[in-house]
Amino acid sequence: MSASSPCHVKVLQSSSSCHVRCYSLPLHQSASSSCHVRCLQSASSSCLSVCLSVCLSVCLSVCLSVCLSVSVCLPACLPVDWKQQNVIVKTALFHFPSLNICNTVISAKNTHTPFDMSFGYSDSIIFLPPFCLLACVFTGVRKGDRVAIYLPMIPELVYTMLACTRIGAVHSIVFAGFSSESLCERILDSQCSILVTAGKIVSQSSVNLTPVVFPVVQTPWDAAFDVCWEEVMGQVSEQCEPEWLDAEDPLFILYTSGSTGKPKGVLHTVAGYLLYTFLTFKCVFDHQPDDVYWCTADIGWITGHSYITYGPLANGATSVLFEGIPVHPHVGRFWEVIEKYRVTKFYTAPTAIRLLMKYGKEPLQKYDLSSLRILGTVGEPINPEAWHWYYEVVGQKRCPVVDTFWQTETVSVCTFPFFGVDPTILNEHGEELEGEAEGYLVFRQPWPGIMRTVYGNQERFENTYFKKFPGFYVTGDSCRRDRDGYYWITGRIDDMINVSGHLLSTAEIESALTEHGAVAEAAVVSRPHTVKGECLYCFVTLKDCREFNLTLVDELKRQVREKIGPIATPDFIQNAPALPKTRSGKIMRRVLRQIARNEKDLGDLSTLADPKVVEVLFSQRWETAA
Repeated sequence: MSASSPCHVKVLQSSSSCHVRCYSLPLHQSASSSCHVRCLQSASSSCLSVCLSVCLSVCLSVCLSVCLSVSVCLPACLPVDWKQQNVIVKTALFHFPSLNICNTVISAKNTHTPFDMSFGYSDSIIFLPPFCLLACVFTGVRKGDRVAIYLPMIPELVYTMLACTRIGAVHSIVFAGFSSESLCERILDSQCSILVTAGKIVSQSSVNLTPVVFPVVQTPWDAAFDVCWEEVMGQVSEQCEPEWLDAEDPLFILYTSGSTGKPKGVLHTVAGYLLYTFLTFKCVFDHQPDDVYWCTADIGWITGHSYITYGPLANGATSVLFEGIPVHPHVGRFWEVIEKYRVTKFYTAPTAIRLLMKYGKEPLQKYDLSSLRILGTVGEPINPEAWHWYYEVVGQKRCPVVDTFWQTETVSVCTFPFFGVDPTILNEHGEELEGEAEGYLVFRQPWPGIMRTVYGNQERFENTYFKKFPGFYVTGDSCRRDRDGYYWITGRIDDMINVSGHLLSTAEIESALTEHGAVAEAAVVSRPHTVKGECLYCFVTLKDCREFNLTLVDELKRQVREKIGPIATPDFIQNAPALPKTRSGKIMRRVLRQIARNEKDLGDLSTLADPKVVEVLFSQRWETAA
């Protein structure tokens, strides 16, 4: 299929409130073209929690060798420096002449094994064939074609992923909360020929739209293109032969949030990705056959790819698929789901933990959380106060907390570190530091799950991850190693602040601030200072019923001074009713730095969950910081 030639546009509409549409996308437009697809609202009116019970025979046979050293044949896309080394990874690798992930995780003999789906308002049984049916519907899509997916957290999202893997297509999932501009940018960059989205978006896309550069959606029903879901599903075969792929064939493209510049299309491949997600899910979370596992992430992020879809499926796990937010329709929503489905493994983000902390212990006391066995955190460093609340209140002091570090680029958790991950710490000059040390966290050698390239931009891949310290993968994170050899992530390197020649960790200062009983969340950025070079500008979100005043400011400054030292005393502390965050929950520190400096030109704010937060923060800025 050529880039400019359209394929058949199909609308797959079900009788329910949510339907899936596939659209042909012309790819000859420039990156500046405007793509007016409205921001997704949930296709269903209620929060959806689905318990997926998948009793699958796993075709993946894993032979793990920690003691044996097995040479790795590095993919051609990795930088030359790494290929010139004798790299050894202490993990046995598969030799796959060909494979198909969908066929691997779901045995052909068990195509009628049911997903036991329990909705918040009804119960029903859905069988596995929908992904095969959907694969058959992707008329004209061939091995290697890119398919953009823009769906909420509904079962059809999982079906679409599996349908893509079945036919060898490369899926590129765009988080359903992103704006039309963000969606357009990702579609154009990855050259997707098909967009799969929900009917709710289509109905909204015709409201108050200005003329578009090229048509992405057709909202009126057109019999020449649009077909009913039930009709098309009744006509296609339930059999879809898998497309056999090489181990290094691309599996998916996933874009980073874009909070640090133009989004990067991180490309992962078939065998390395599946191996690593299978192993990390099995070993890090101690998966057992009777477990009910719940990861609260969105599939639009790498956590959802690895630990909602592929990792659990490859292990035949029972999982919870959740559409909603932690505090709707009530603040005990998470605890209600845990009790209802008897969740044993619970994996969430420190941001969610801190949000729930604001409401205290009372909401938890209404529910039975005795089924929990392991707790996990992901996405950002967790401050001690949140960790203790999570362990003591949620886990009732009996559930280990698995605090995982990883990135979109690493595919899976690198905790402890995991097999094949060989970390070290470098100083600014690229010299390895021994013993207790703090500096740049890097990896010495590749591992099965490492990203293969930035899609369509190999130069950016090498410049971003390997140029600063040749021969090492640069994570971009700062880290300290303690006397026992444990690694502690202290924040992004660009979140380190140099005050009077002292490198201070924003995460450490934020942790000191949140230890105060009045503070629910904090963010620290730098601001130019005529004497110190940089000074600390802090934003604090208070707990309910706490008042922001000068007395509190003095208390917070004293607490930071006592916890870290006089050099870390904040120059400015501002009340922040809310912080500017992306839809994945990450604080946009770039925006906070500009607020601290009173710079009104903020650039692209399309990834912000609530842009109005910025106006509030500017209005409450300290006048002395102007």
